[in-house]
Amino acid sequence: MSAIDDLPPLSRVIADHGLSARKSLGQNFLLDLNLTAKIARQAGDLSGVDVLEIGPGPGGLTRGLLAEGARKVLAIEKDARCLPALGEIVGAYPGRLQVIEGDALDIDPLAHLEAPIRVAANLPYNVGTELLVRWLTPPDWPPFWQSLTLMFQREVAERIVAAPGSKAYGRLALLAQWRADAKIVMSLPPEAFTPPPKVSSAVVHLTALPAPRFEADALVLNRVVAAAFNQRRKMLRSALKGIAPDIEDRLRAAGIAPTERAEQVSLEGFCALARAVAAG
Repeated sequence: MSAIDDLPPLSRVIADHGLSARKSLGQNFLLDLNLTAKIARQAGDLSGVDVLEIGPGPGGLTRGLLAEGARKVLAIEKDARCLPALGEIVGAYPGRLQVIEGDALDIDPLAHLEAPIRVAANLPYNVGTELLVRWLTPPDWPPFWQSLTLMFQREVAERIVAAPGSKAYGRLALLAQWRADAKIVMSLPPEAFTPPPKVSSAVVHLTALPAPRFEADALVLNRVVAAAFNQRRKMLRSALKGIAPDIEDRLRAAGIAPTERAEQVSLEGFCALARAVAAG
């Protein structure tokens, strides 16, 4: 018996169903149920809350979220091998867990969830960044989610919370801190996973702000910062020359010297630049 519910330990679940983590799916299984419950608690009080989970695998975090009182968990899993194990959790928590087989990039969670909604996931490494950017750049704000509690490689987590001028500062930091408060709330060593990845991991908690910190169009801002940091060693007038033919004028209008580099520019500066670019 595990420490959080009456279902078998995850090591037995994996053995019973013949599961092994697949590198092609970015999988690393977290087997310590006390640890998955601790991660679930980072999402806050889950009573009366629907939770979206991506890539549940054999269901360690899923069980943590349910044990911590989530009203409902929608678990989207691409790997059909994991469905029988998740089905056992469905039976143990009647009416509170819905499992959908498919690619999270193609599924609309709002068709299955009711507000308030939070996202909690040990994201597959191969889609984690793309999902985060999607959640941070919807056309309308506030988003469908109250908070995101997400596990990443430590390097990615540090990029999300990075400050201007630091080596990790870039697109993820700007998009995350534009519309959310972001902080690292847990660190996990490789040996916490099966199989152990080559790097450490960390859990980042992002709380949606009522409104963005500075005015900007999400698509324009995303395009500008992506171009700026794609060639971060270049001066902005060179890195952004494909954004607009008169990019030096747009940079000056935003109060940015064309000879500056991307890592020198603050969030407020990039938002001003996005407005200048959008102005045409």
